[in-house]
Amino acid sequence: MTEKLLTVRNRAGIHARPAALIAQTANRFACEVTLEKDAVSVNAKSIMGVITMAAGYNTSLVLKADGTGEQEAADAIYQLFENRFEED
Repeated sequence: MTEKLLTVRNRAGIHARPAALIAQTANRFACEVTLEKDAVSVNAKSIMGVITMAAGYNTSLVLKADGTGEQEAADAIYQLFENRFEED
C-alpha cells in the first residue's frame, strides 16, 4: 500500500471539476484508491464520493493506493494537487 499526504492548494477547494480530475485519474489504474479526511474514507474513483468530502482550501487528505500500479496512481493524483488542478 502506498500512502501520501495531500493538501488542497487551490482556493476553491475540491468542487466538481477537481473531483472529476481526481476520479478520472484514479480510474486509469487497476488499484484501489481512497481519500481520507477526518477518519472518513471515500473511493477516489467516484466523483460524488470525492465531492462529499467537502475539502476546502488548505485541507489535508490522506491518499491510499493499494494494488497493481499503486505508486503510479498515487504519484499522478499527488501531481494534480501540487498543480492546484490548473486553477490558480
